[in-house]
Amino acid sequence: MTQTPNADTVVTCDVKDGVAQVRLNRPDKMNALNGAMFEQLTAVGEELITRTDVSAVVLAGEGRAFCAGLDMAEFERMASGAEAVVIERPRLGAAAALGQQAVHVWSLVPVPVIAAVHGVAFGGGLQLALGADIRIVGPETKLSVMEIVWGLIPDMTGTQILPELVGRDVAKELVFTGRQISGTEALTLGLATRTHANPVVAATALATEIAGNSRNALVHAKALLELAGRTDLAAGFDAEQVAIRELIGSPEQIAVVRARQESLARNKK
Repeated sequence: MTQTPNADTVVTCDVKDGVAQVRLNRPDKMNALNGAMFEQLTAVGEELITRTDVSAVVLAGEGRAFCAGLDMAEFERMASGAEAVVIERPRLGAAAALGQQAVHVWSLVPVPVIAAVHGVAFGGGLQLALGADIRIVGPETKLSVMEIVWGLIPDMTGTQILPELVGRDVAKELVFTGRQISGTEALTLGLATRTHANPVVAATALATEIAGNSRNALVHAKALLELAGRTDLAAGFDAEQVAIRELIGSPEQIAVVRARQESLARNKK
């Protein structure tokens, strides 16, 4: 899915050496979310669910920001008294609303997804980053669960994902106030996995490292880690055993072991 962007392309995807580079592509609007972006984020994610040549994904924004949140035109429409429209579709995983699907789809992509967050990640933009497995954030990046200041709640999976990352009390404080935090504070709170002056460079380096590992093992590892805390312990242990039986002695695992043994032998010389 290597794309040639055009005026209607607000999310791009390029694949090279097992790494998919997904970009929000409305730089003149600081990648603010509109209907087309929700649709294309979901469509790109669904396509990546089926791709077997991708072992890691980098999710980032073009221009000055990762994502400034919902497009101002949507708030102007709300202020005009227009009736709220929440687009419902057939469920994608657990999500039925389109806005939720644009975030939830990244947890359904079977390989690791790394969000590279720079500039700002406000409202829906922050929720989009929460859908990734790993978040690398610029130290000076500004982040906010901003919906409350617009009389809204974080309805793109945020109320369910945020407490798992930062704890219920911190999640409540961030949602109730809408205050802005820096990437440095986000790291302290658990919103960021780590900080880096150039999140895209760091995320790409990490994705390249990850993509060098067994894809089958990565897929099983992500699926098992997604289960943790969301199923009972016995079911989680059983799922581990199903996965390890599928991996041990598989052609890919044998190739990985042989390559590792050869590498260790070379290093001893």
